Amino acid sequence: MERRTINVETDRLFLRELDFSDDQDLFEMDSDPEVHRYIFRNPVQTISEIKEVIGMIRKQYHDFGTGRWAVLKKDTGEFLGCCGLKFYNTYAYRYKDFYELGYRFKRRHWGHGYATESSRAVVDFGFRNFAIDSIFAMTDPENENSKKVLYNLGFEHKDSFVDDDEPTDWFELSRKSWLI
Repeated sequence: MERRTINVETDRLFLRELDFSDDQDLFEMDSDPEVHRYIFRNPVQTISEIKEVIGMIRKQYHDFGTGRWAVLKKDTGEFLGCCGLKFYNTYAYRYKDFYELGYRFKRRHWGHGYATESSRAVVDFGFRNFAIDSIFAMTDPENENSKKVLYNLGFEHKDSFVDDDEPTDWFELSRKSWLI
């Protein structure tokens, strides 16, 4: 069994590294077309796709010391979704060498504040543990709920563009504004 390090804890949540035993929960989440409504509209079709995703995320942990983490409900241990920082060391979305906040949750857990709570903890972890000046985030311009999370955390809208035929709103949160 792989280690299950708790990276971050909040009042209601544990955030830990994803591992291959999370495949069924990730499949449930990422095969839901509504979860992928604003994420390239491309839900996964098979468990093997999820295992590839987990492998890529685990490689990010090794290569960059961070990646998306499993978000678990503290009182029950239930898998709610994932949230974390992904480091892009190649060009993506017209930018390079940046940390991007990302989150997604099983649909039945939407509207409970888990995205905001876990993202707040991840951003704080990022600024306290990495020598970075900014954390970035992106969302589809029509995803009002995601933009609400970002604005609640203090992110500022910086750019709008189309990347790979996908409209994108680009947000930034500076270390200076976070640690005030």
